[in-house]
Amino acid sequence: MKVKSKIELKFKTPKLAKITYETLEVDNENFLDSKLENDTIIYETDNESLTTTLATIDDLIACEILSEKITSISEK
Repeated sequence: MKVKSKIELKFKTPKLAKITYETLEVDNENFLDSKLENDTIIYETDNESLTTTLATIDDLIACEILSEKITSISEK
C-alpha cells in the first residue's frame, strides 16, 4: 500500500519559516520532499506503510515544535 501525505507549516514571518526550514532540512533529507514558499514550508511523503508515514510525521512535528521554542527564546 502506498501512503502519501502533504503537510504545510505556516509561520508568522518568512524569516521564521526560513530558519525552521534550514534547521530541519538536514534531518529530513532523503525522507521528505520539502520546499519553502514565503512563510510556509511544504512537506510531502510517499511511503510504503501507514506506520512509517505516521512515525515520519510525528518526528517532523516534534522537531518543528523544538525549533519553534528555540527561535522564540532567541528572539527575546
